[in-house]
Amino acid sequence: MTFFVTGAGGYIGSVATYLFLSNGVRVIAVDDFSTGFRAPLNLLRERFDSQVTWYERDVRVGCDDIFQMHPDIDVVVHFAARCSVDESVADPLLYFNRNVAGTLALLRSMKTAGIRRIVFSSTCAVYGDAQYVPVDEHHPCVPCNPYGESKRMVEKILERCAARGELQYMVLRYFNVCGASDDGLIGDSKKPSLLLVQNAVRGALGIESFYLTCQAVDTPDGTPIRDYVNVVDLCDAHLKAAELLIGGYHDALLNLGTGAGFSVLEILSAVEQITGKTLQRKDTTPRKGEYAKMIASHTAATRLLGWKPQRSIRESVESLVRWYTSHPHGWEN
Repeated sequence: MTFFVTGAGGYIGSVATYLFLSNGVRVIAVDDFSTGFRAPLNLLRERFDSQVTWYERDVRVGCDDIFQMHPDIDVVVHFAARCSVDESVADPLLYFNRNVAGTLALLRSMKTAGIRRIVFSSTCAVYGDAQYVPVDEHHPCVPCNPYGESKRMVEKILERCAARGELQYMVLRYFNVCGASDDGLIGDSKKPSLLLVQNAVRGALGIESFYLTCQAVDTPDGTPIRDYVNVVDLCDAHLKAAELLIGGYHDALLNLGTGAGFSVLEILSAVEQITGKTLQRKDTTPRKGEYAKMIASHTAATRLLGWKPQRSIRESVESLVRWYTSHPHGWEN
């Protein structure tokens, strides 16, 4: 199989590329490196040789020439996007430009090349404030920030195109992602990371100060409750979704989470316990656009993909310790 992976130099995209390659998939990768990194793709090219080819490309300009050079692409796995809630509130146009216009350009190139299958990286932010938990795929979609709105707009575009018979899609709605590859080879390198577990581990290891950025919300300890899913488990769902598309099944929207929730303070306590380090917490300006509680129902993903999360919070933290021990400041371009 040959996968075309966008955003392959980013956190999830690079872990997914590593997983795909490890399972014998050939990968054609692109990234504009505005937030991603060349280093993991160079490392994977050294390790897997001709099995991976990467290009520097902003998907907003289209991918026609790359598709022409690689006519054997079976499926597109589309990670490339901006993904900060706070940033999206501050600059909505950036998010509609990058996430929506970028996907439109990609879809036009796919149509020209006759590529019909796409796995789309979406988010639980499409739901907005949870009206009930665990959240299933029938929950109303009422995004409360431009990031979630941009992802929901792309979902609607895919639905419209599929209704016309122009493509076949699998939409995967992520809950909160954490961890690194099991061996610690590939991990999150954003500076700063936007993700709680990553930042807590960095703080516990003394790499960088830890700032508590959450708003006070209506939960038992006053901090947001989230569903934290391991990045390798998440990427395994993408592999299964792509295989299902190639096998003929298509047009599904699936949640990817664990079905369990932890508050921010519970995560901090777990990181301290697992690392044996005391986390010095500093207050800062709270992030905007957050909601109180979000926990996934992954029943549909289990039924359709045969997927279940395998890795615990402990295993996610331990993989991050391995990653940050060898790359305390992430990838260096």
